[in-house]
Amino acid sequence: MSAEKIINDWKKKNFKPIYWLEGEEDYYIDMVVNYAEHQILDESEAGFNLTVFYGRDAEWSAVVNACKRYPMFAERQVVVLKEAQQMKDIEKLESYVEHPLASTIFVVAYKTKNLDKRTKLSKLLKQHAEVLTSEKIKDFKIQEWIKEMVTTKEYTISSKAMVLLEEHIGNDLSRMANEIDKLSVNLKGRKEITEDDIEEFIGISKEYNVFELQAAIAKKDLSKAITIIQYFDGNPKAGPIQMVLPALYASFSKIYTVFGMNDKSEAGLKPHFYYNATAVKNALDTIRNYGYEGIERILLLLHQYNLKSLGVGDTGTPDASLMKEMVVKMIA
Repeated sequence: MSAEKIINDWKKKNFKPIYWLEGEEDYYIDMVVNYAEHQILDESEAGFNLTVFYGRDAEWSAVVNACKRYPMFAERQVVVLKEAQQMKDIEKLESYVEHPLASTIFVVAYKTKNLDKRTKLSKLLKQHAEVLTSEKIKDFKIQEWIKEMVTTKEYTISSKAMVLLEEHIGNDLSRMANEIDKLSVNLKGRKEITEDDIEEFIGISKEYNVFELQAAIAKKDLSKAITIIQYFDGNPKAGPIQMVLPALYASFSKIYTVFGMNDKSEAGLKPHFYYNATAVKNALDTIRNYGYEGIERILLLLHQYNLKSLGVGDTGTPDASLMKEMVVKMIA
């Protein structure tokens, strides 16, 4: 069961008594909870028939009693339990889950993890509830997700703008959706999101970012790489080392896998890099300038300097100095 399917069913007035939302990805859980809280009931109904609990403060008995109430002046009531993973004695909801009230829509948000499948509660939920398991998006699917999100809002996005969003925000879908909403508000009638829009409205420099740093390393352009790192030093939020090094490692690791491919031509690499022409060009530059052993050495240096940034084998060298030292060793 997906978040979209649950909401589409609700729009058609198709309701089940219990919805259990669990998993590491908050975005889809929040989407369903927000709709349940603000859209299922109209304003006049919600005043009498909407009850919201928070797991840290909620008593299981109070939640069950709320679920067993009958709606007032409406066909149904909504009970929402947020942050259910923090609730004590949550297993005591078993009796209600086994015999839910048809006129109650009980929505439970159990974030950051999944319920232990061996428990009686989990087995009862499988029988009597709609269960949504919200998993973290895989890194290789982020660009696809961005494109789909933009398309649903009837916009398009340039390849470079998409890469900037991916590199800067990563797989934080809630933040990504907020930034895309911000962009759509500021475009003022235009339908394409460009790298200029990313820079102006989100504050991600199109010239000084992780993607451009990777490109500079790929081309062995030491001057450009140092300039970008100096920009990061003056603008800490633009490129903290804890974001830069993992992003570089992911990018160069993907290029490293090219050596295991039969077709290493530009055409052969396009599917591997999701038809991103800029990423293909960077990969070819890297392979040409470094070869197998050079890219392997880059990955080892990234691992070494990631440890240094965490204080392993280093006495507190500033982040910018660590990155400069690292790229000099890479390019030299």
